[in-house]
Amino acid sequence: MKKLLVVYLLLLSYWGSFGQDNSTTFSSPYRLSWAVDVPIITTAVGAGVTYLILDSQTPVLSESYINSLNRRDVWGVDQAATYNWSMLVARVSDVFLYTSFAVPFTLLADRKVRKDYLKIGLMYAETIALTGALTSLTKNIVRRPRPFVYNENVALHYKQEKDAQYAFFSGHTSMTAAMCFMTAKIFQDYNKGSKAIPWVWAAAATFPAVTGVLRQQAGKHFWTDVVTGYLVGAAIGFLIPELHRIDLFQKKKAVKPSVSF
Repeated sequence: MKKLLVVYLLLLSYWGSFGQDNSTTFSSPYRLSWAVDVPIITTAVGAGVTYLILDSQTPVLSESYINSLNRRDVWGVDQAATYNWSMLVARVSDVFLYTSFAVPFTLLADRKVRKDYLKIGLMYAETIALTGALTSLTKNIVRRPRPFVYNENVALHYKQEKDAQYAFFSGHTSMTAAMCFMTAKIFQDYNKGSKAIPWVWAAAATFPAVTGVLRQQAGKHFWTDVVTGYLVGAAIGFLIPELHRIDLFQKKKAVKPSVSF
């Protein structure tokens, strides 16, 4: 996740360098705005840099601390995850994560979207950077041991990797949710009234849900990590396109009541 976060921030800087796009060749549903994009970019960069600083100062879990952990201290809904451990399932979940980065590119099949590539590109970079930065920073602040740390059948060297204490919340789930929900929202905004919209949203909701289940089955996350990651990622993926909708910038002229004497 640390390496991915660096890539996110670089990607965000790349797209941000294009600045504002005021093309009026067709009726775009989106508009870039300093009032919207600067706070998003600032928050993502600030959270990302803060995480990288904190992560560099975070020690690994000590053997004595690991041995003191008891799965009975874990919330009942989460206890089952402490028995899970599968490197194969974890790799499959990685495939879902990396595949999600390509999902928004399916939108390029639409000519209208291709004409708006600068706006879509910036929103894509903002979604990745903000989701990655907020997820990573939260992981470092909370420092919740992953479920496999409670599992006596897992080798100690896995438990003493720094990433072993970054359970809350699930980054795989938050990122796949952000990518899928952003894609569905953009598709809907460019294709009002399309019969495909319910199917697109169904697919967008299912993909990160499967990812979350895989992370729980791999022993990487508790159910509460997965649910939180899903909600955070879905919210970011939906809100970033929503905040760029052009109709939000169209000022309604105030009608002054006429006064007769």
